[in-house]
Parts: sequence; C-alpha cells; structure tokens
Amino acid sequence: MKAFGPLEPLGFLEFLQLEAGARLVLTDSGGVQEEACILGVPCVTLLEDIERPDTLKAGSNVLASADALRMIEKAKLMMGCENGWRNPFGDGRAGESILEHLTAC
Repeated sequence: MKAFGPLEPLGFLEFLQLEAGARLVLTDSGGVQEEACILGVPCVTLLEDIERPDTLKAGSNVLASADALRMIEKAKLMMGCENGWRNPFGDGRAGESILEHLTAC
C-alpha cells in the first residue's frame, strides 16, 4: 500500500481520478458519497445522517458517525464489500435518452 502525505488542493478531475483508484472512501461529503457509488468504490460516511440515502439502499455506503471505533468497524466491513451494487443515479446516458425522445416526437 502506498502512503501519501498531505496533498495540495486538487481540481475536480484529479480528485475523481484518486477516488476512482481508491479501495475505500471515508467522507462527510454528499457529493463524494454519490461519486463513490457511481465509480464502484465502497464508502463510509462519517456522519450521523446522510445526504444521499440512495447510496445506503444500494449497499455502496454505510454510516459510521464520528466514533473512531465505529469508523474502523465500518471500514473493515466495506473493504470486504463487492462493488456489485446497482447505480441508483442512472446509467450516464440521460442526454442521449432525452435527445432520442425529442427526435422521436
């Protein structure tokens, strides 16, 4: 496993590249919860409540709150998780589907 020190702020695409290559994401960001789900990366959310409940239903995300022991427990759980969940945010073809619908009218 490669260790990283502190990083300078990243642009969106650079962050997505890191996220896509991760084995696990720990976050308090709703956007990152959604991105991890779409990218097939298991996620542990460090909050009591969640901004993206669809990720919990899909099985791509679990809540750990700010409790250190619970974070470790949930991280271990998700590290063993297969990323075979269904993406609840669509197939990435919304624009094509809209265009097909509009041109069919």
